[in-house]
Amino acid sequence: MPTPRITADALAAAFLAGEIEKDQLIARASRMLGRRPRWLAPLAKRVATAYGTRTKPRRAALATFLLGDPGFRAALAKGPLRIVDWTTDEPAMRPTTPAAAWVLPLIGNISELAAWLGVSLHELAWFADMRSWEAKRSSGALRHYHYRIESKRFGQVRLIEAPKSRLKTIQRRILAELLEPIPLHEATHGFRRGRSIKSFAVPHVGQAAVLKIDLQDFFPSIAAARVQALFRTVGYPEPVADALAGLCCNATPADVWNRSEADGDAAQRRQTRWLYEKPHLPQGAPTSPAIANLCAYRLDCRLSALAASARAAYTRYADDLAFSGGADFARSAGRFETQVCATVMEEGWAVRHRKTRLMRQGVRQSLAGINVNKRLNLCRRDVDQLKATLTNCVRMGATSQNHADHADFRSHLEGRVSFVEFINPERGAKLRRLFERIEW
Repeated sequence: MPTPRITADALAAAFLAGEIEKDQLIARASRMLGRRPRWLAPLAKRVATAYGTRTKPRRAALATFLLGDPGFRAALAKGPLRIVDWTTDEPAMRPTTPAAAWVLPLIGNISELAAWLGVSLHELAWFADMRSWEAKRSSGALRHYHYRIESKRFGQVRLIEAPKSRLKTIQRRILAELLEPIPLHEATHGFRRGRSIKSFAVPHVGQAAVLKIDLQDFFPSIAAARVQALFRTVGYPEPVADALAGLCCNATPADVWNRSEADGDAAQRRQTRWLYEKPHLPQGAPTSPAIANLCAYRLDCRLSALAASARAAYTRYADDLAFSGGADFARSAGRFETQVCATVMEEGWAVRHRKTRLMRQGVRQSLAGINVNKRLNLCRRDVDQLKATLTNCVRMGATSQNHADHADFRSHLEGRVSFVEFINPERGAKLRRLFERIEW
C-alpha cells in the first residue's frame, strides 16, 4: 500500500490536472480512488476555497496541504487508501480569468515548449539549467552568460549578466511572443513601449511635494520561485512554468566575484554575493525588464491605492518610485514614506534609504534627471554645457571638442540634442540650429 505522502502526492496530481473547482476535484479524485468516499466532498470544498481564486499551487505544496488537513488525516487513520487508477490527465494550460483574454502561445508540456523554441529536449534542459549548474561550471564555453561588474556609489556594485547568443535568441522569443502581450499596470513607465522617463515625470509637474524612493537590487531580488509563480499564473503547467523560469533566471558563479576589486563594506559585499548566488532575474537578459514589471504588478496596485488615499500621483520607472501631491500630501509626506517602505518590504523588495528624497517647492524637484517644478526641463548647467560645446564646434571645429574621443562624435552630439528636444522642444530647437551650423 502507498505511504500517506505518496497517496497525498497522487491525489494532488489528480486535483491539479484540471480546474480547481469542487465538482471537478471530486470527479477526478473519485476516478483515481474508484469510489466516492464521504470525506472527499468536504476535502474538495476546502481545497477549492484555499486555492480556487489563487495561482494554481505547486504539486508538492498541495500534497503538504492535504497531509495537514484534519479530514484527510482522519481518512488515512482508518487505513491506507487504495488507489485503483494511478494515471492522471496531463495538466493542460489553464490561464486565470484575466489571462484568458491574452493571446499567448499554447504550451501544454515540455515537448511542446521545446518544439516552440526550436530546440531539442536535451538542449532545453541544458539552457533551462534547473539545477543551477551555471554556478558550478568553471569559466569557459559551457557557461550561458558573460559577466561584468560595474562599481556604483557608496561601495556598491552592479553585476551585468549578459546571455550568450543562443540563450539570448530563446529569451527574445519568450519576450516577444509570451511576455509582451501581457498588460502592465498603468503606473509602469520603464521598459515599456510608448512610455519613457518623460511620461514617468509628467504626472508630477507643479506639485507641492515630490517624493522619490529607490528600490535596492531590483532585478536580483526577484527569485526564480517568483518567476515560476508568474508563469503558472499565466496558465502554464508546473513543468512548463519551471522550464520557462529556468530559461529566464540565473545563479551567478562564485568566481565572478573573485575578479572584483570593489571597495566598501564587507557585510554589504557578502549580502550582494548571497543574493546573486541564488537563482534570480539577471540584469542584462532581454526578458528581465518585462518579467520585473510583471512581478511588480501587485506592488504597483498597492502603491497606486496608497497614493490615491493620500490624494497623490504615483509612477514607477524600473526601480524608481515617484509620488507627488498638493498641500495635503506635503503635510503627511513623512508618514506616507513610512507606509510606502512597509509596503515595499511586504512585497519582497528593500528601499535604498540614502537615495530617498522629499522635494518640496523652492528646491529643484528632479526625477530621472528631469526637473518637474513648473514644467518639464533639464538641468540648466547640463544644457548650457551642451550649448557651449556646440558653439565651440561651430567656431573651432568639431574635432577640438571631442575630449572623450568618441568614435562617432557627430552621432553623440546629435543624440544629446535630440534628448533635449524630446524633453523641452523650445530649448532643443535652438540647440538644433547650432548643431546644423557645424561643419563636419
